[in-house]
Amino acid sequence: MGIYLLRYFLIPIFIGALLVGCTVGPDFQTPEAPDIGSYVEEKLPEKTVETEGEGGEAQHFIEGKEIPACWWYLFHSEPLNQLIARGIKNSPTLRAAEASFRQAEADLQVSLSSIYPLINVQATPERQKFSPAIFDVQAPPTTFNLYNVAVNISYTLDLFGAIRRQIETSEAQLNYQKFQVEATYLTLTTNIVTSAITEAGIRNQIQATQELIASQERILQITKQKFILGGVSQLDVLAEETLLAQTRATLPPLEINLARIRHALAVLVGGFPSEASVPYFDLSTLKLPTDLPVSLPSELVCQRPDIRASEELLHAATAQVGVATANLLPQVTLTGNYGWTSDHLETLFTKSSAIWAIIGNILQPVFQGGALIAKRRGAIAALEQAVAQYKQTVLQAFQNVADTLKALQIDAHQLQIQQEAERAARENLALTKAQYELGAVSYINLLDAERQYHQSRIGRLQAEALRFADTAALFQALGGGWWNRPFHTQ
Repeated sequence: MGIYLLRYFLIPIFIGALLVGCTVGPDFQTPEAPDIGSYVEEKLPEKTVETEGEGGEAQHFIEGKEIPACWWYLFHSEPLNQLIARGIKNSPTLRAAEASFRQAEADLQVSLSSIYPLINVQATPERQKFSPAIFDVQAPPTTFNLYNVAVNISYTLDLFGAIRRQIETSEAQLNYQKFQVEATYLTLTTNIVTSAITEAGIRNQIQATQELIASQERILQITKQKFILGGVSQLDVLAEETLLAQTRATLPPLEINLARIRHALAVLVGGFPSEASVPYFDLSTLKLPTDLPVSLPSELVCQRPDIRASEELLHAATAQVGVATANLLPQVTLTGNYGWTSDHLETLFTKSSAIWAIIGNILQPVFQGGALIAKRRGAIAALEQAVAQYKQTVLQAFQNVADTLKALQIDAHQLQIQQEAERAARENLALTKAQYELGAVSYINLLDAERQYHQSRIGRLQAEALRFADTAALFQALGGGWWNRPFHTQ
């Protein structure tokens, strides 16, 4: 392309590349982890209380234990594992997050292209009719061809780091989208687990409620017979009818919730409610995880994808202050072209047809109505906002973990209470049956004991399901172990 272009254009580009160390604006520093030793005020116990019966195992809190990437395997439910695999494969929400990541990858490539010279080749064949009359010359017009071929090069020297800061912003945005994918993945898997647990709990409650209704129907039938024989008053009949109606009224909401949760599961795995063929779940098919990981508080900020995403937004906001600062300073652009021009195609690329030009442009903003200064103030304000939002995200994350750890301890106590109530009701039912067989109590006493047993059983099922759900919530609150699996997008 000519010795002149090498000497007067490419050499300044090389010199400009040596100036990359001059980057204005603040450098991003990763925020330090909170200096706290515990998630809750009181010392975390080694384990929860243990109760005999279904779902009553003690759960051990193990500090520093690694969280498996597929933590839902700890519930030992193959139908649940298969359903989550379907969700990961088919979820539109996850696909959208992955597409946003790929878009951010493309945006980063666009930003990286700014550090290279722009090179274009332009060919312009023309046919013109020229009249010498415009120069006050009396001569006939002339028609001729004109051929132009040129290579144009333009390069902006990044003297103050505006381009590099913009690349830094794009890199931070890419990382932000990566952690958004991880957050979407974690939310999806947790929602599937908790929905399956909710379905199992509701299904068992419906079964227990139906048994309770059958028991109350038998009590009502006997009470009516006694009323006919004059053994009880009409008030007793009305009282039993009211109790039965109240129990029956609890069944439709449970059935509605069961239908909704199954529809939600279908959508979570990317299917229509009428076609998803979601498996049925029951609490007896799930196993409660007994060894629960508790990450060190200093590690939580590295494990929660929402915190990492907020950190990348903070990084991007920091880099944008540098961009706004650099825009206040001089900008140097070099432009050069080397080409050929001729009125005959066969002589276009001869030495006598060669042309070239070197243009240097220095732009120093002087007055733009305060726009550039205002943009820098806005970038600084955006940085302050990002700092505050990051701190709030960290606080909420620690609150999530603290709430869940406390809930798991209370859940164990609540299940213990409900199991004691169920045990007492079961023993009372057994004793009443024995007394009834001996003629010591009436049949209505037996049915009333059955009713109490079924009511206590429903309470125990609710407590058991809540314990499963809060266990899943703990894995989510601690980040879900995403760092233990390879990151990939479809």
